[in-house]
Amino acid sequence: MTNVSRWMSWEGGIDLVAVTAPDLQMPNLIVHLGRMVHTPVGSAASGMILWQPDPNAPPAVMGFVSTDVAVGGYFGPNIFADTPFEQAPVLSATIEIEIGSDKALATCVVGGHTFEVEMGDFSEPYLIDRQPSAMPPFHQQGVEIHARKVALKINGQPISIIVPPAGITGGPASVVSPNGVYAR
Repeated sequence: MTNVSRWMSWEGGIDLVAVTAPDLQMPNLIVHLGRMVHTPVGSAASGMILWQPDPNAPPAVMGFVSTDVAVGGYFGPNIFADTPFEQAPVLSATIEIEIGSDKALATCVVGGHTFEVEMGDFSEPYLIDRQPSAMPPFHQQGVEIHARKVALKINGQPISIIVPPAGITGGPASVVSPNGVYAR
């Protein structure tokens, strides 16, 4: 029997993966946040942000974000080990998430940027149980709600995005997740 030694759980999650141009092969926007994320080293509002407005330049913001840098520092070497995110920096951030029955709002202020995501037009909630793969290399369990409508603002400006059918976790690229767990 294999013991689970690396895990994180959350409540109040939002997950958005998108591109800003139809010819992009890889997402240039990831906003993956939890209102409260629990790890073996503590609990804090946390997540991951990738914003690369120019795909030929380094990202404007990229890293694990958290209101507690110790919690943020747990993700790369433990949850995202052996992926391109393993060495991602940890960035101090403020994170606010409100989830209602007809819309969800998430705001993350990090690195001089303010990311605002609004989601709506929700599916019925459904359970997930995804096995590890090359990406992501961890078990996933929890509840997801597909958000079929998404709006994004960065620094107060609306950003036109294209949300692909699937995100990096294997499910829809725009979801609200009331709770869940990643484990390795």
